[in-house]
Amino acid sequence: MIACLSPNGQNSRFGSAAPTRLLVATVLGVNVLDRERPGAPWRARRSLDGHHCGSIMIEPRKGGVFAGMHSGGLYYSADGGDTWELRNAGITIPHVFSLGYAHVGDQIRLYAGTEPASIFRSDDYGLTWVEQPGVKNTEGREAWRFPGKDNGPHVKSMFIDPNDQNIIYLGVEQGDVLKTTDGGANYRVLDDYSKPDDWTYRDIHQIVVNYANSNEIFMSTGMGVYHSADAGETWKMIIDHTFPIGYPDHFFISPLDNDTMFLSGASSNPGTWRTTHRADPTVMKSTDHARTWYDASTGLPADRRANFEAMSLAGYPGAFSLFVGTTDGEVYESDDQAVHWTHIASDLGAVSKIYHHKNLHLVHS
Repeated sequence: MIACLSPNGQNSRFGSAAPTRLLVATVLGVNVLDRERPGAPWRARRSLDGHHCGSIMIEPRKGGVFAGMHSGGLYYSADGGDTWELRNAGITIPHVFSLGYAHVGDQIRLYAGTEPASIFRSDDYGLTWVEQPGVKNTEGREAWRFPGKDNGPHVKSMFIDPNDQNIIYLGVEQGDVLKTTDGGANYRVLDDYSKPDDWTYRDIHQIVVNYANSNEIFMSTGMGVYHSADAGETWKMIIDHTFPIGYPDHFFISPLDNDTMFLSGASSNPGTWRTTHRADPTVMKSTDHARTWYDASTGLPADRRANFEAMSLAGYPGAFSLFVGTTDGEVYESDDQAVHWTHIASDLGAVSKIYHHKNLHLVHS
């Protein structure tokens, strides 16, 4: 099984066995980590050298791997990340920020979210792409903005409903939560969570639909974590700024236990990193359906200057592995549901969304 780890790409994958290959997106390229068997040491090598990769996705029916670049468009690999080719035809925005796939009958649909915020769709496995007008035509788009020089709003994340893959949720940072029920032809805004006195404007990170109940959604944002019991129509904040993770990012529901959940993020927003040069991230775990949380970072680095910029889950029969990638270019793995973490790779190049690694004064640029 091949798994992947990237800031804005596919963060959950399921297969028949524990992964023996892990593809890691970094500012220096895609790192390929291999091991002979589960529990054996990982060996690292780099492919797509010189490209800042922000998103990786593995489409399971055909096994193709897609990698979105900071400025180089989209690459495709038919051999698990060993070799790559450009599959850019029709993508007119070179920063491919996020990726997703949908299986509708026998059809495989691929989606690429970009910066500036838009969505491109391919129905021929990435050979050609067509921009979908719904995102660009969103009412209120003029209010979308993203802090930082030369960075516009982007489609940071997308989640395809596993029970109806015509339903897609998009998280625009910073802008809106968008939902389509027709495969992307039309989107509408879900904004019940947004309040006039929010200290940051609609800072959407991850949207996670409960596989056991598509009406239940969790959403991590710069404000905190929200919960919806009605497919995004109404929201309740369940984690606010007083939580140890002040800047929530990656969120997972255990494939083995619907009450067990994992959350990672920094102690404060990236704007503070420019002066503190610290992210102080952590991983937390809940076993009671997000009512209470506790620290789950045993084995992760004691010095938390670098951010946990990416987190992913690789599920297989009866178990799953969690992976964390840092802006220092290190990767950690847990095979016991975040009870313990093990360091598996170093010096890969920063795992980083846009310029986050630069705010933390890292060696790799």
